[in-house]
Amino acid sequence: MRFLVDECTGPTVSEWLRNLGHDVFSVFDEARGMDDEVIIKKALDENWILITNDKDFGEKVYRDGRLHKGVVLLRLEDERSSSKIQVLSRLLQEYQERLPDAFVVATERQIRFARK
Repeated sequence: MRFLVDECTGPTVSEWLRNLGHDVFSVFDEARGMDDEVIIKKALDENWILITNDKDFGEKVYRDGRLHKGVVLLRLEDERSSSKIQVLSRLLQEYQERLPDAFVVATERQIRFARK
């Protein structure tokens, strides 16, 4: 799969996804400081699933009607990389085929696919 990992999600998550064989664009590693508008446009134009901790992307999708190729919003109590990886690992194991074009909110306790 193709993932665009937002800067706030961090380089450890990007490296973990690459090690699993996924195609990854890391904002932290490759374009630090990239504006949210540029991120969501790049993800759409280049067919990336966005992984972020930034709830502003939920507002962009639902309030502003921005199109996307998939968004995974991590809403975690524990923001350490190990927690992000644990949640993403569960998400990929159980729901990988549902990620394209979906808006997903993932916490330590649940994974919710938002209505379109």
